Amino acid sequence: MDSKTKAEILKGVILSRYKSIRQFAVAMNIPYSTLITALERGVDGMAYSTVISICEALSLNPIDFSALEEDDALSSQITTRRVMDKYWKLNKGGRKRILDIMEDYTHIPEYQAEI
Repeated sequence: MDSKTKAEILKGVILSRYKSIRQFAVAMNIPYSTLITALERGVDGMAYSTVISICEALSLNPIDFSALEEDDALSSQITTRRVMDKYWKLNKGGRKRILDIMEDYTHIPEYQAEI
């Protein structure tokens, strides 16, 4: 990481993708005051789950706030974790339905990953 702090990096990425910090806070359902405080005082005092949510939304590595590429191993792990967290919240019928839908989508060319 260069001389920029995590908060400076975060603020720059947010403003490159959103019109304002407030707009991002609303989109993330994070209190604006919480986000502003973190950006002014540093993100190290922010709740870990909030930092992870922000990093996921902005495709940033939660360790050093560097950009995650789609094929990045950490990005893949984060995505897998998000999918599995949601999967385990479903009952048996919901889990079966999701697996059936995923199977169906693997046969549709426009959704197939390039390997």
